[in-house]
Amino acid sequence: MANKRSAGVLLFRDTGASTGEGGIEVLLGHMGGLFWARREAGAWSLIKGEYGPEEAALDAARREFAEEVGHPLPDGDLLPLGETEQSGGKVVTAWALEADFDPATAVPGTFTMEWPKGSGTLREFPEIDRLEWCGLPRAHERIVKGQRVFLDRLAELRAH
Repeated sequence: MANKRSAGVLLFRDTGASTGEGGIEVLLGHMGGLFWARREAGAWSLIKGEYGPEEAALDAARREFAEEVGHPLPDGDLLPLGETEQSGGKVVTAWALEADFDPATAVPGTFTMEWPKGSGTLREFPEIDRLEWCGLPRAHERIVKGQRVFLDRLAELRAH
């Protein structure tokens, strides 16, 4: 069985602050659902989602951004961040995009799951329950461990 694949976009902006990170902030989404509700560290992600063999990774990344935040991906030059394999085996491909976005305007998509488990009752939960801009040090604390490499790659690209 082939690994599941996800694609996404890491929005970033340069605040001009004189931090050790050059003032870069990234937009992260806190994963929705009951499993993640009380978690902070390792419970945030770039905006991404799964796709199948019939869809190109970049097309999936654009679609997922629109589905998860309720707005089309902003215009701009997409910088490839490559791919990584997360601990569960999912392969994630990502791009970075310098753009501003107001998290307060997000209209998150939802998913349905049985809750409580075994009850036969289906409930809807937001895919992302909040979006926030954060500097790279804080993003490193918050983001899923398997996606930290994308933050490092973005910092490296911005340093050149």
